[in-house]
Amino acid sequence: MDPSRDGREMTWLFAKGHAVDIVLLVMAIELSWLVRKYDWRISDACLRLAPGALMLLALRAALTGQDWRWIALPLILSFPVHLIDLARSTSRLSKDEK
Repeated sequence: MDPSRDGREMTWLFAKGHAVDIVLLVMAIELSWLVRKYDWRISDACLRLAPGALMLLALRAALTGQDWRWIALPLILSFPVHLIDLARSTSRLSKDEK
């Protein structure tokens, strides 16, 4: 292993939160793909991806040294959004079985 390449060249990617930005961009592409390719309603796709996006925003806040409230808020919000998505998914499955 080259001691001059100890990983510092990647520090900026995480210290500034850009790694999270890249993942959020990929999630936006996934959202578009779900809507266009699989004809998902935009509301369904957003609800499916929102909890993960909120947790990523919390991670970004933590990586960039934000106040704890900016870390806690998206984490707290991700759970009820996840429950709403589950409720919609299970009610839709129940209707399909009838």
